[in-house]
Amino acid sequence: MGDKARMQHGDPERRREEEERRWSSRSFNVGAASSFLSTLMTFPIYKTIFRQQIHAFSIQEAIQQLRQEGMRRFYRGLFPPLLSKTLQGTLLFGTYDSLLLLLTSNPSEPCTLGERWTAGFLSGSVEALVLNPFERVQNVLQDGRKDARFPNTRSILQEFNSYGLKERLIVGYYRGLSPVLLRNSLGSALYFSFKDPLRDGLAARGLPSWLPALVSGSVNGTVTCLALYPLSVLIANMQSQVVGRDLPGLRQSVWSVWESHGRKLTILYRGGSLLVLRSCLTWGLTTAIHDFLKENTGQKSQEE
Repeated sequence: MGDKARMQHGDPERRREEEERRWSSRSFNVGAASSFLSTLMTFPIYKTIFRQQIHAFSIQEAIQQLRQEGMRRFYRGLFPPLLSKTLQGTLLFGTYDSLLLLLTSNPSEPCTLGERWTAGFLSGSVEALVLNPFERVQNVLQDGRKDARFPNTRSILQEFNSYGLKERLIVGYYRGLSPVLLRNSLGSALYFSFKDPLRDGLAARGLPSWLPALVSGSVNGTVTCLALYPLSVLIANMQSQVVGRDLPGLRQSVWSVWESHGRKLTILYRGGSLLVLRSCLTWGLTTAIHDFLKENTGQKSQEE
């Protein structure tokens, strides 16, 4: 009887690990909440970075342009990223956990690097396919040069919907899909591959319980975003273009961005300093909140 009970209940640590891998709405809900809050907090930084990407401005020039536009237009373009980032957090964590469960052959054993990488890569691809239209609309709204022609989201949607079905997808909602797929899939794979190992390594040093996840998310998010930043610059420039139905293709866009930034990597990385700050805040907070809530709700379900 004792052996049977031990087999049923198992080691508490092993049961906790298996519970964490089990498909649950918990990952979707926590990811949505943490992403919503972090987006509200970091939107001013994001908009400043966007202006640097579009105009190759310094920080001072970007802030001065936003100041001239006034507070009334400062939060223009907030709704698309707020909605998309909330969906992003939902998809990122929920889809990753679900895919990892399918890919893991033995739930009682630690996940391998290959399993985490594959699940992260696939979840990033799903995220890109779902959220590309939101990012497209957001980038048009945040470009000050488009204010007169596209004063709101509805005007952009009307423009895209006036196209035929093929053009509506390729030129409208899904413009820039290739670099978005590449950026999101690689970014998600890198983030999930090293998030937990770094967190666990820091936790083993006896740090406060909330700090390892915060540092892990900040470091992983910052390194990943910096590595993929040129793709974000390309995406911002491609998706802010609404000049008719004959838009430049991917190769032309890459060359145009490189030319407009003086063929210099240092100018291409303008906005990188603010990106570090935003990534530290966004990914650090998102990771810490997600891991904290997931752990506590998991403990509650086990107690029940």
